[in-house]
Amino acid sequence: MVKNDSQSVPERYIQEHKNRPLVSEIFPAASLQIPIIDFSLLAEGDEHERRKLDLACKEWGFFHLSLSCQSKRKRSMQWVMAANDLQGYGQAYVVSEQQKLDWCDLMFLMTLPTENRNFKFWPLSLRSFKEAVEVYSKEIQMVAEELYANLSLLMGMNRDGLKMLQGELKQAIRMNYYPACSRPDLVLGVSPHSDGSALTLLLQDDEIIGLQIKNKEEWIPVKPITNSLVVNLGDAVEILSNGMYKSIEHRAITNEMKARISIATFAFLDDELEIGPLDSIVDDQHRPRMYQKVKYVDYIRQVLARKMDEKALTDLLKIQNK
Repeated sequence: MVKNDSQSVPERYIQEHKNRPLVSEIFPAASLQIPIIDFSLLAEGDEHERRKLDLACKEWGFFHLSLSCQSKRKRSMQWVMAANDLQGYGQAYVVSEQQKLDWCDLMFLMTLPTENRNFKFWPLSLRSFKEAVEVYSKEIQMVAEELYANLSLLMGMNRDGLKMLQGELKQAIRMNYYPACSRPDLVLGVSPHSDGSALTLLLQDDEIIGLQIKNKEEWIPVKPITNSLVVNLGDAVEILSNGMYKSIEHRAITNEMKARISIATFAFLDDELEIGPLDSIVDDQHRPRMYQKVKYVDYIRQVLARKMDEKALTDLLKIQNK
């Protein structure tokens, strides 16, 4: 990709006109900011901070998670993704030869539980790679579990409510490399989509803005904040909360001068779990059930079987209440 891009962009990466980012979206003059949540206060049980989390999940579906001391630990064809496999190096969600490609190379690894790891996709020849992933995976899992415990409380259960219903969260890590592109107005780093996970925790590049979220039909850039993660709710939490919390559409744009790196950690539910709105959320009179029940593994299969397509899948699960 990089070698081919001197001043031209390969045709397969050029997006349809309706999908291209506007110049005003690539270089916004000013914009709204997503909320900032203090992780240390959440972990201490601070009720005010939990209320801020509640509002952030309802109004944005995205927030910065400030970490006072977060350690950042940031060859390819031999690790290439096999057909019909999500793990490894390559491009995600490619379902046809005609599909436009994202301006991004990625490596996707299943990391927890450890028995799900397939080391043939891990670049173990890179010194300390396995050890760095091991440490990062363990630390980020603790953050995800604390967030999930707070969501349990906000959804009318005790801290272990969601964990008791669903078991331990599974984990996957996606490492993204977005090369510089001479025509950022023609391509997308990642196409618009929502995540099929329960939670996504993103470690951004501190210097370059690339992530954008859709808020009131406008694309809002998410400016990096040092020593913080960007957290967004996945489709699973939107369904479990009966739509009270939102899984928000987002995308990534590219930069003309600089390459960008990010690391996304996905917290998944158990494959065999049947997900649907929680009884503690549903009220037949004031908040009737909005989503059908679905086996989580079937939902994820549908996500992987199609190209990134905004929020099409959650819309398909919605019940048309009269």
